[in-house]
Amino acid sequence: MKKEAKITVTAAARLEAIIAAPSMKQKYVWRARIVLLSAAGVGTMAIVRQVGKSKRAVWRWRERFVAEGVDGLLRDRPRSGRPPMVGPDQVRAVVERTVPPDATHWSTRSLARAVGLGKTTIQKIWREHGLKPHLIKGFKVSREPAFVDKVRDVVGLYINPPDHALSVDEKSQIRALERTQQPLPLIAGHAATRTHDYTRHGTTTLFAALDVKGPGAMLQAPPPPGVRPVPGQDRPRYPGASRSPPDRRQLCDPQARRRAALA
Repeated sequence: MKKEAKITVTAAARLEAIIAAPSMKQKYVWRARIVLLSAAGVGTMAIVRQVGKSKRAVWRWRERFVAEGVDGLLRDRPRSGRPPMVGPDQVRAVVERTVPPDATHWSTRSLARAVGLGKTTIQKIWREHGLKPHLIKGFKVSREPAFVDKVRDVVGLYINPPDHALSVDEKSQIRALERTQQPLPLIAGHAATRTHDYTRHGTTTLFAALDVKGPGAMLQAPPPPGVRPVPGQDRPRYPGASRSPPDRRQLCDPQARRRAALA
């Protein structure tokens, strides 16, 4: 004998609101209809025909409403799900064999063949344990006896620089290239064009100097001996600078650079 669904006015109003809500999930709608039809005295088979569900479903949700009320219709009980296909011993074997003794690292397919599992299972185990055998992080240990002292000197120069601190660097073997023809500029209705071939003028070297404590910086690219300079290659890269090689005093003191430019 199945339990009857006795319903109060408040519960009936909530069920009617569930059925009338346009954005309500359909599974909640037909559950509410089952309860309302049962409270109206409609038989089980008639409810089955009107709702389109089985007798077992009608009995289940009618009993759920009697036990838990309207809130019981709006939540599903947790399900156990499919039992795990891979046991803890297999997971432990995959983790322990992630680093092979005779190779750099496994691929998912090669390890799957070795342990008798699928490659997606291997991927899942690696992901759960945070294993990324395809990634390698490198490191280098310096053999310089005074490495720590030198690092402190260099880093300290930037953290607490003196009044006149100069940082100089160079980039050599820069190819000096020039297009065989002058490019055509951009105009309305026509994109800028340039030739695909170019002329080699050898190589050049770029010197960069930075005033560590101030905002001053200079780039200089002198042409190599015996090579015709490419237009623009030997031009200093900040306004007001001279074409002569940079003077150390100008590099260290921005005011000196301005005075030299005005002179």
